[in-house]
Amino acid sequence: MPSDLLHQRLELFPITTQVISRNGISRLTIAGCNLAELAEQYATPLYLYDRLTLDSCVEAYQRALRRFYPAESGLTYAGKAFLCIAIAQWAQQHGLWLDCTGAGEIAIAVAGGARRQSILVHGVNKSQADLLSAFQHAAVIVIDNLSELELVVELAREIPGKIPDLWLRLRPGLPVETHAFTQTGQADSKFGMDTGEAARAVEHCLSEQLPLTGLHFHQGSHFHDPSPLGFAQEQALEFIASQRSRTGWVPQVLCPGGGWGVAYHEDELPHPAVDEYVSYIAESVLVGCRKHALPLPRLQLEPGRSLVARGGVALYRVGAVKHSANRRWLLLDGGMADNIRPAVYGARYSALPVAEPHRPPAGPAWLGGPYCESSDVLADSLPLPEIEPGELLAVPVSGAYHLSMGSNYNGALKPAVLWLEAGQAHLIQKRQTLDDLLRRDLALPGIPA
Repeated sequence: MPSDLLHQRLELFPITTQVISRNGISRLTIAGCNLAELAEQYATPLYLYDRLTLDSCVEAYQRALRRFYPAESGLTYAGKAFLCIAIAQWAQQHGLWLDCTGAGEIAIAVAGGARRQSILVHGVNKSQADLLSAFQHAAVIVIDNLSELELVVELAREIPGKIPDLWLRLRPGLPVETHAFTQTGQADSKFGMDTGEAARAVEHCLSEQLPLTGLHFHQGSHFHDPSPLGFAQEQALEFIASQRSRTGWVPQVLCPGGGWGVAYHEDELPHPAVDEYVSYIAESVLVGCRKHALPLPRLQLEPGRSLVARGGVALYRVGAVKHSANRRWLLLDGGMADNIRPAVYGARYSALPVAEPHRPPAGPAWLGGPYCESSDVLADSLPLPEIEPGELLAVPVSGAYHLSMGSNYNGALKPAVLWLEAGQAHLIQKRQTLDDLLRRDLALPGIPA
């Protein structure tokens, strides 16, 4: 493989990734761990998370916030990207808040030691169980709509003294440039309230003496240009100014969503700059607050996948190599059951062989999964060397929206997950077993299982 192409692909991998030669064989390593040995011990598909890469992503955002925003600020980790107890614990170590959708994610966050008032509960149709969980754990509820607010008011009357802080989700009316399925801020979006509905929500919260402390908006996920955020932030600050004059309400926290993008393929490098994103948001808030004579709020960012995507790598074993017409297929033991993004969003991925990754390309290859769907393709037309059945391929930037969107399609078993740190691999999620798969099922009446 040409050295420049190998270097580009390595830029997609965690920062601890190296090509190490031992006994005459060069292999990929991450955090000092031999990937081939891990695949042998834990089987494939196998997901790896590199501690140093995750830490460095958080630290880049925290440095940028300190540099560009003079008031209080913080970061929220998107649980929907990938959440397990270990990830929740890691988030707490860095003082991150956790964005949770529903009682299930709240339970994982709490099991991971999430602090009171550091869980944000999102969702467009929160059930009573979701809201009760938020009340129980003093999680901040981000109110999506007026019907939901009525449910919160009813619960507040039934269980006084346990009312969590509330934020309102504003719908800006303008999305960011990203895939249509990950846009959330457009006028006809299912998410949030327009300014008229939000104004009614403010009045209702104040009349019920509810702790309304924040304003949130979100325009989409995986975008690379922050400029549409300026429109939404100006709209949000104008809304705050109007509410201050009408009701006296001013939020303590402003959350301009998140979803800053990452590079998934070498053609998309370099990775979008964190400083560009944070500085744009901070400056537009500073300018808007001066314009409307508003106090600087706590700025709570939701960086989304950019905190965790690059830190994750998926390992697959090639089971068969076949040719159909002009395509060379490398058929893997995983695919859309653990990574649905190519099928849903047309996402592009890259890959490297674990052994001898510097080998010259033998032409384009298509990485196909084992599942009964033509859309089960993880990468297409990717220059790769000759690959033999049994070889391992590593797919970088696999840390976000893979496992959290995974399924048991075709009876697939969910993969194990390892935490890599200082030369050690720690199991943080067990591989699903056939017993796990069958545990929910019950036999028909009168027929023994």
